[in-house]
Amino acid sequence: MTQARTPQPAGPRAPVFGLITPEDWYRIPLLPADRREASVNALIRRQFTGVDDQPVLRRKAEEQLLGTAEAAVEQGGVVLYLSFLEAGGIPLSASLLVSRLYERFDGLDAVAALAGSGEVALESLPAVGRVARLRRQERTKQSRKLGSEFEDTVVEYFVPVPDRDEVLMLTFSTPLEPIADAMVELFDAVAGTLRWQPRDEERTGEEQK
Repeated sequence: MTQARTPQPAGPRAPVFGLITPEDWYRIPLLPADRREASVNALIRRQFTGVDDQPVLRRKAEEQLLGTAEAAVEQGGVVLYLSFLEAGGIPLSASLLVSRLYERFDGLDAVAALAGSGEVALESLPAVGRVARLRRQERTKQSRKLGSEFEDTVVEYFVPVPDRDEVLMLTFSTPLEPIADAMVELFDAVAGTLRWQPRDEERTGEEQK
């Protein structure tokens, strides 16, 4: 789903969300821009440690990642995670984009309508209550470019923010269609850790592990 970024509403600031992710998921804060760029640069340095003879590949990887992050901001994204988990030496590719959608909703049915086509389930997360959840398949530009025969599996959570005309959206995605069910179980486990925290609590950023 594509969602244009909308202005943040006036009034009290939204509560901060907390989310626990696997240790091998790399967190990229998307705002402000200088923090986003610093995080991307740090990731590229980490991934190319000990590789000094691939400057073109390194520059291309950095440009692609910055482009992905900037596109996420245009969708209302505030945090992007990229998975570097491996199982038996096989990368378990996945991503999570956390977005804030500044809209007025009368109930979860209206929140679910954001998903467009597809079956939406109304569920409950332990610390935040009722949410809308959608699982769908999507053939991305990247998969077509690579000639992949598989579709991406996407799981989206729409979480009303307390006392706000706002929804927090968690968009999980993986290109690993053969093990999609296992990856979805992981996504659901991560979503289950979501919690709200008052802004007057001591924090280290928009989101904590």
